[in-house]
Amino acid sequence: MLFHSSLRKELSRSFGATLVVLATIVMTMMLIRTLGLASRGSVNPSEIFLVMAYTVLGYMPTILSLSLFISIVGTLSRMYRDSEMVIWFSSGRGLADFLLPLFRFAWPVLLLIAVFALVGWPWANSQTQGMREQYQRRGDIERVSPGEFRESAGRNRVFFIDKDTPDGATASNVFISSIERNLQIITSARSGRIDDLGEARYLMLSNGQRLSRTLDGVELKISEFQTYGAKIGSDEGEATDTTPVRTRTTLTLMREPNAANRGELAWRIGMLLAAINFVLLALTMSSVNPRVGRSGNLLFALFAFVLYYNMLNLGQNWVGSGRYSMGGFMLALHGGALLLGLLWLAKRHYNWSRPRMRPATPPHA
Repeated sequence: MLFHSSLRKELSRSFGATLVVLATIVMTMMLIRTLGLASRGSVNPSEIFLVMAYTVLGYMPTILSLSLFISIVGTLSRMYRDSEMVIWFSSGRGLADFLLPLFRFAWPVLLLIAVFALVGWPWANSQTQGMREQYQRRGDIERVSPGEFRESAGRNRVFFIDKDTPDGATASNVFISSIERNLQIITSARSGRIDDLGEARYLMLSNGQRLSRTLDGVELKISEFQTYGAKIGSDEGEATDTTPVRTRTTLTLMREPNAANRGELAWRIGMLLAAINFVLLALTMSSVNPRVGRSGNLLFALFAFVLYYNMLNLGQNWVGSGRYSMGGFMLALHGGALLLGLLWLAKRHYNWSRPRMRPATPPHA
């Protein structure tokens, strides 16, 4: 049918262009954020683009939802501005008749949103979390680059080396600042090497001095040494088995229905329900006066998207903290948005309007 095909073609072009623009913006923001994490030692610099790709993949439900919402609002607003909607309405088409072609266009996008939200989001987060934890479990000396001050894995020591060897086993001009047992200890040495003693790794320093003082500055002790050993490396045995809730699979969330899991599950399912409501809300928000520009309409639509998305994130915290039940929150937010969209659509479709008050006519003399 001409009506369906022409609408879907224009929606496809608008959706593709919007998706490319939004994905480019998100990738740029994620690149800047990942570079910041790499500069602080949280991410391996050689894995920047891989971490960025996983992060963008995790945000795909939001990107797809926003692209679908903007494409529908932009396309229908243009049809209002160019008086094409008047032609369709004159031919016997009402606003509710647009629901079928809109959902026929949107169902593959809604399917992708469901897959990314229920499967892609936890998988991408688990991959990113695994790379970050693996990078954090490196030995302290392996975390240090020549000429840079760097914290240890436990954040209780600061290391500095002037030069190192290609194999990373020895270094020269070593500086270590640490806080142990209410003492601030500063150790410096001309050279150091890494030795494995049993299951522990030690940094063996040569020809240096060690300065220790209490944190209140009352006592100060300086000693020189020919050889001194300092334990390095993170304690892997102290690592906890708790994993972030966003990295757990959807099946795990359903099998372990505690408060935090229910909050995360409400967010994932809510992304799909919100995308469905966005199709309905976009149809009702697209009406625009042909004599007025459509920029105001787009700004209002973006404000509605941000409000809905923030309520979805806020509800995740509420359900996760046990403040509200999962079913009650989802019924209030998504059910309320669906009811609002249907009432708004019925008002525009049937052209409901408030009755006008007519001035009373005086009685005839």
